[in-house]
Amino acid sequence: MDRAPGLSVRVRLALSYAGFLMVAGILLLAAMWVYLVNSLPNVTVTIGGVLNRSALLRGFGPAAATVMGFLLVFGLLGGWVLAGSMLAPLTRITEATRLATSGSLSHRIRLPGRRDEFRDLADDFDTMLAQLEAHVAEQQRFAANASHELRTPLAVSKALLDVAHADPQHDTGELIERLYVVNTRAIDLTEALLLLSRADQGSFSREPVDLSLLAEDAVETLLPLAERRGVTLDVSGDIAPAYGSQALLRQLTTNLVHNAIVHNLPAQGAVWITTAVRPDTVLLTVENSGEKLPPALVATLTEPFRRGTERIRDDHGGVGLGLAIVTRIVQAHGGSLTVTPRPAGGLCVVVELTAVPPHISRRQ
Repeated sequence: MDRAPGLSVRVRLALSYAGFLMVAGILLLAAMWVYLVNSLPNVTVTIGGVLNRSALLRGFGPAAATVMGFLLVFGLLGGWVLAGSMLAPLTRITEATRLATSGSLSHRIRLPGRRDEFRDLADDFDTMLAQLEAHVAEQQRFAANASHELRTPLAVSKALLDVAHADPQHDTGELIERLYVVNTRAIDLTEALLLLSRADQGSFSREPVDLSLLAEDAVETLLPLAERRGVTLDVSGDIAPAYGSQALLRQLTTNLVHNAIVHNLPAQGAVWITTAVRPDTVLLTVENSGEKLPPALVATLTEPFRRGTERIRDDHGGVGLGLAIVTRIVQAHGGSLTVTPRPAGGLCVVVELTAVPPHISRRQ
């Protein structure tokens, strides 16, 4: 926003200090004047002789003017020094803000001294810069990973087309089938990125959504995949009415069940889906059997395009955004996500979301 230039805060504070000191001086001199007028007799006898009251009052004016001039100069100089001392922390904060607006997010104010309003502001600003720096770094990693993931199917498609171009007698049926698989993966990745962006924006309407029904729908949809992999699905629990987007929560549930099926034991695996209700929240828990995973690896699984080196990746392995999408959907709904390794192997994922508010429930 363009603004017309004006006086600096330091100048205004110095003028304010000087003005306040002048007003205080005027009031003090006025009180002395009233006292002299009303309390002194017409003639006062002193050791040195007789002092006339009118002569005393005539001399009061020049003396008062001298005092006021001194107070004005003293107030301006003192106010300028005091204002500079008080605004020194604000100057450091302003410099840090200018560095941040120029793109430098690594700078920190680290204002020394005891806690006060300026220190609180500086500490909050440092915290904001740290969060922004982490967010920007995450977005840069995400963009780089997304570019890499999108480039892979495109490069494969180009290689297949180059082979077909170089060898016109090549089996077109096999080429079309492989291109179909590669193109499907690219479409899945693009749709996942769009869904991730939608969850980040939080631009969705909220309504009561029963997580138990979504869990049953996900199990029914993914049952053929589970049967092919020899994984048994078990869904149980209470009616769990959450308050959010049905489409996003359906995607969340499907992603969790799909991940639990794909990243499981090679044979005789199992997935357990349960729902529960708490006083103000509802829970969706998805557990699966599998290999034992170290906690350090589990802590990274919610990051985009992060996959454990021990985890399975094939045509049904997804695009590496399953848990990342779940995390963003949970965050957009103001909930919490807990991912922990099971002692026997596999993962336990717990999603906690806000329950339907009472005033919404009464209208249903």
